[in-house]
Amino acid sequence: MIPRPFPLRDANATPGTEGLGNLPEWDLSDLYSAEDAPELARDLEWLETECAAFAADYEGRLDGLDAAALLDCVHRNERISAVAGRIMSFAGLRYYQQTTDAARAKFLSDCQEKVTNFTTPLVFFTLELNRIDDDRLDALLAADADLARYAPVFRRIRAMKPYQLSDELEKFLHDLGIVGDAWEKLFDETIAGLEFEVGGETRNIEGTLNLLTEQDRDTREAAARELARVFQANIKTFARVHNTQAKEKEIIDRWRGMPTAQTGRHLSNDVEPEVVEALREAVVAAYPRLSHRYYELKRKWLGLDRMQVWDRNAPLPMEDSRVIGWDDAQRMVMEAYDAFDPRMGELAAPFFARGWIDAGVKPGKAPGAFAHPTVTDVHPYVMLNYLGKPRDVMTLAHELGHGVHQVLAADQGELLSSTPLTLAETASVFGEMLTFRKMLDGATTAESRKVLLAGKVEDMINTVVRQIAFYDFECKLHEARRGGELTPDDLNALWMSVQAESLGPAFDFMDGYETFWSYIPHFIHSPFYVYAYAFGDGLVNALYAVYAEGGAGFEDKYFDMLRAGGSKHHKELLAPFGLDASDPAFWDKGLSMISGLIDELEAMEG
Repeated sequence: MIPRPFPLRDANATPGTEGLGNLPEWDLSDLYSAEDAPELARDLEWLETECAAFAADYEGRLDGLDAAALLDCVHRNERISAVAGRIMSFAGLRYYQQTTDAARAKFLSDCQEKVTNFTTPLVFFTLELNRIDDDRLDALLAADADLARYAPVFRRIRAMKPYQLSDELEKFLHDLGIVGDAWEKLFDETIAGLEFEVGGETRNIEGTLNLLTEQDRDTREAAARELARVFQANIKTFARVHNTQAKEKEIIDRWRGMPTAQTGRHLSNDVEPEVVEALREAVVAAYPRLSHRYYELKRKWLGLDRMQVWDRNAPLPMEDSRVIGWDDAQRMVMEAYDAFDPRMGELAAPFFARGWIDAGVKPGKAPGAFAHPTVTDVHPYVMLNYLGKPRDVMTLAHELGHGVHQVLAADQGELLSSTPLTLAETASVFGEMLTFRKMLDGATTAESRKVLLAGKVEDMINTVVRQIAFYDFECKLHEARRGGELTPDDLNALWMSVQAESLGPAFDFMDGYETFWSYIPHFIHSPFYVYAYAFGDGLVNALYAVYAEGGAGFEDKYFDMLRAGGSKHHKELLAPFGLDASDPAFWDKGLSMISGLIDELEAMEG
């Protein structure tokens, strides 16, 4: 239940907070008032007692329950998940606000250990559920409509049946999970504690990455070279973390008999491997007409013979470098949401008014951005590192989309609200698209329109092309790790093997760029997560095309899709829009929107 950073934003904005206005901070009291709150102590005590009681009441008996008794069992399990989720959300969110604070790190670790220990007796639940005969389970679901609501949960649990280990081994792996979490914390704390010296100032990683979007090319180069220097100085730690995490995954996958390193992610995403492969193949085939073509255009705009890696996210020469204050960012996003449907604005408004957003860049705060749903009887929290560039406005629109989605899906309850990653990006990317289109409609000059189009194309390339390149890197990393320990040079070589192919012939790569794999959090926290971004972007591009055609009832269908949470498969969710992600042509439709924007940029060149 610890929040994971999403979306990946490896270069956001300018350093400093001057001129941004009053940036909101989280009020976590809706979870607990403090780490020593009596309510927290009460919930921990209840969790320990209820987990033991649940095991005593049901272990060894699941197969003999009638429909009503199984429904009661599921409801109790759901309540346990809600209380454990509340505790871990509070501990995790406090930690991400200041990952370098030893007291917050200890509190998170202590909560993790307690929750892990308390819930170990519950491991039997999924194991015994998978031992129920298919015909018997079908009969139970047919006998009780309330129980039948949980059929998607049972289906996803039972998808793991072929890879299930003995009860004793499953409990062992459950307990061992906190060791893997320790490696994740080591990564987070190392990243958050890095210091970079650029232009006589000391910055954290977020502030330094943000310099890669500065107008001044010397500043961008200095930032890129300083990033490379610091990554190299810490490369042994990063290589150790990646090696250990990949090896742990390989061992678990081998014991479970999973055919590939990616199988576990596909199962958790509730998506077929062939659908992911169709997406990957479509994107790789589109590299020449997307990233290669766009970066050649950008090379000309920047007046360069060759692009360097520090030019990838450079602003265009005519781009306005003004800082967008927080109030303006809020207004821009809310106007776009309201224009789509007033219900969207109503759902988004509390995030700004009630302390559900933590926006500022602060020492020790985790980099990037995410929306964490917490539990269904509270509300989501959004984390940003807001620094006032147009990309930051888009990040706000993105994370607010996640938040709206999570609020709508909460009515499904704890077990059915969680959306697989492939669909979890739908509302966020759609929110970005709404905001972009609103800003584009307001462009008053050809230059401002060009800047907006180019910015959107770059975001799409970062979301689609770059994430598929990341996915290929991970596939290569996990395959190579099966053959033995990987040195930093091995990891560097794997990284570079996907960079030129995806970015194209316009680029040269500086010495040191080969280490830039080291800071991507998804590789550590959620292996193979990254393809979900490309999946979500392609899906939303196709979805937005349907919306733009102006068919009646789109908004209601859209809200119904978000409310469904994890209760439906992607085929069911997309069918009302006439879309099917298993059709290879589906991905070409989404990629065509990106190439169409590049066509428009080329046409503006005359």
